[in-house]
Amino acid sequence: MSTIKSSNEHLTLNADGSSKDIKFQANGVEKASISSAGAFTSTTIDATKLTGDLPAISGASLTNLPSKGKNIFINGDMGVAQRGTITSLTTSQYSTCDRWNVNINDAGTWTTTQDTDVPAGQGFLHSLKLDCTTADASVAAASFLRLQYRPESQDLKQARWGTSDAQPLVMSFWIKFDNLTGDFCTDVLSLDNSNNRTVSQKFTYGTAGAWQKCVFTIPADTGGNTLGADTGGDTYFQIFLQAGSDVTSGTLNTTWATRVNANRAAGQTIQAASNTSNNVYLTGCQLELGSTATDFEYRTYGEQLALCQRYYYKTTSSNSGGSYQNFAVCSWIDNAVYRGVIEFPVTMRTRPTFSSTGNFQSLGGPTFSAMNAGDGTTFDRHGIQVNVATNQSAGQSILIRANNDATTALIYDAEL
Repeated sequence: MSTIKSSNEHLTLNADGSSKDIKFQANGVEKASISSAGAFTSTTIDATKLTGDLPAISGASLTNLPSKGKNIFINGDMGVAQRGTITSLTTSQYSTCDRWNVNINDAGTWTTTQDTDVPAGQGFLHSLKLDCTTADASVAAASFLRLQYRPESQDLKQARWGTSDAQPLVMSFWIKFDNLTGDFCTDVLSLDNSNNRTVSQKFTYGTAGAWQKCVFTIPADTGGNTLGADTGGDTYFQIFLQAGSDVTSGTLNTTWATRVNANRAAGQTIQAASNTSNNVYLTGCQLELGSTATDFEYRTYGEQLALCQRYYYKTTSSNSGGSYQNFAVCSWIDNAVYRGVIEFPVTMRTRPTFSSTGNFQSLGGPTFSAMNAGDGTTFDRHGIQVNVATNQSAGQSILIRANNDATTALIYDAEL
């Protein structure tokens, strides 16, 4: 029996019986309710009428909230792929998807691509695919295959590692192995300020060909050296896809400890290079402050691209101007030398190295000979130098463009 009573100027509404709710109505229309479990529901409360302090709410209970800037990882949804498909990969290099490095030694041959195989219902459009094209089932002691992310040290300063106020981080990601089940390890290697410490976590992957979400809670490191606030990258976040006895023969350390390589991937049974059917997919990678993994932070493609171009910038005919894309106007300097300026879309992490691919021509001028870095290259622009086949006269200018070649590109690399 429901009751209403007044006592000491307090009004008490009581709905007797299990699973009974208290409902508030106006003109026969329900405006709010309080369930027997204490949950309050309303669609009509005016936010301007709410006063007083809100109660403490666990971060784990806050989901589907808009976020900005919490994900330290860049390109965690694998949406930017400036390098394109990479084949015959047997040594360490950055993969197809920007900011994600394939760290490899004696672990087969691989092709990396940007793929559309993604976990259902999560909103992702792309994944990084590693395709084993030549197997190596022997698993030598020094064998390893790792997916690796290196942030700038200044981007980790919020964790305050190396101080008494150090904070935990949590790393989450979605992974899929074709044709494999078993255990694999992740680890964090900290070398900042000559520090040399690791912490690891093992995961069991149970269903071959299925996407699985993994969460690695990284404890606060109060015992290491203070993280440097600079553009260097001395902290490595890694996922082991193959591991030989050099890194598996010890005991997995799940708390921070001085690096012992044998402990870093102890218990690893997944060996991705054992068969050419062992494709690996990765997406939804997030690193954030705290000990609870929250919903993935999506960025627009334009935001993501600009963040990636701080580390790697590639301008190509195929995405900019067709087979005859214009690159720069260069002015005569001396004899057979011309110079011009290429402006970068964003300030790069450091002064980049320059390379080029494809087929260039000098339109309206002498025969093109070579192109290289000239004087004055900074974090913001490239002083480009063009050499032509014969000496020229003062006052001339030439237009450098692709010579009917959609693969022609200028490449600037400021990666960690």
